[in-house]
Amino acid sequence: MDDQYAERLRRWRLVLGGGAADGTGVGLSGADARVDGALGALYDREGGLGASAPRVARWLGDIRDCFPATVVQVLQRDAIDRLDLTRLLLEPEMLEAVRPDVHLVGTLLSLNRLMPDRAREPARAVVRSVVDELERRLAHRTRAAVAGALDRSARTRRPKRAADIDWDRTIRANLRHYLPARATVVPSRLVGYARRERAVPREVVLCVDQSGSMAASVVYAGVFGAALASIRSLRTSLVVFDTAVADLTDRLHDPVELLFGTQLGGGTDINRAVAYAEGLITRPAGAVLVLISDLFEGGVREELLRRVAALTQAGVQVIVLLALSDEGAPSYDHDNAAALAALGVPAFACTPDAFPDLMAAAIERRDLTRWAERHTT
Repeated sequence: MDDQYAERLRRWRLVLGGGAADGTGVGLSGADARVDGALGALYDREGGLGASAPRVARWLGDIRDCFPATVVQVLQRDAIDRLDLTRLLLEPEMLEAVRPDVHLVGTLLSLNRLMPDRAREPARAVVRSVVDELERRLAHRTRAAVAGALDRSARTRRPKRAADIDWDRTIRANLRHYLPARATVVPSRLVGYARRERAVPREVVLCVDQSGSMAASVVYAGVFGAALASIRSLRTSLVVFDTAVADLTDRLHDPVELLFGTQLGGGTDINRAVAYAEGLITRPAGAVLVLISDLFEGGVREELLRRVAALTQAGVQVIVLLALSDEGAPSYDHDNAAALAALGVPAFACTPDAFPDLMAAAIERRDLTRWAERHTT
């Protein structure tokens, strides 16, 4: 048997899981046996991890050693779903063994009200590690994109006061009008800022559905909300909802505290949530309302549509995100999405990496339907 054929058989043995019927006749040892045991504990019918926290913790250590991080995250999710390990996640030993990711944070948040005191600090450590990683990945880009959009949206070619002229940009825009004899530039146009009340910032409201399918979206929304709240020229609010509404704006300084203020699961009253968000907006012209929801409405649908229509007519840029995650759109209410589109309000899924540009586009009043066509599938 040549080496290439033997390697093929080894790989098939790992895929098929062993047993007399697999036809490979290959035995495993060393690292291969460890990989096979880890997969068998999760996927074999006669396998299983049982209800022992120490055994599950050892298994979590094994898969971290045997597989890359992206595979570990898939195996953890499958273990939680297939073997009903949710209860064990409340054990500190388990929380210290898992590899943190967005989906695990969503699971922990759904268990928040059931969590015993001994598990709270390990759970917070898991959530903090994920939030810190997401902030490193996304927060700076969000602040840069949105601050740039605010700057561009405030520029004008007809500044009303000398104090509003951006002299650096004005000179660069008029260099072709330089007069050597006079050693000066004669500007044919000015570049500056529209006269505005600096004390009244632009307004952004994130309105986030807490239903179970939106767990990853809640996590990302918390991180983005904190990033937006750090921009002085924005007044950012964040509310979460099921059949009731919770205003978590006062927790935007700490995304971990904010996330532990959510309560995943339960019913949905989108109309009530949008009504509350409407009450937070003091200057509709230029305000942005981002509704993150799968649009399964448990409230009054007709009133919701009337309310959204009134907001858009008042000048609010309303955006509906069916998901804010890397997985694409979940199951959602297509009729409500179509009704909102008829009002000029696009409804689409958005990845976290695209969200900073989406907010910039919204602040600059670009066509968001066209933006969605370019950035989503």
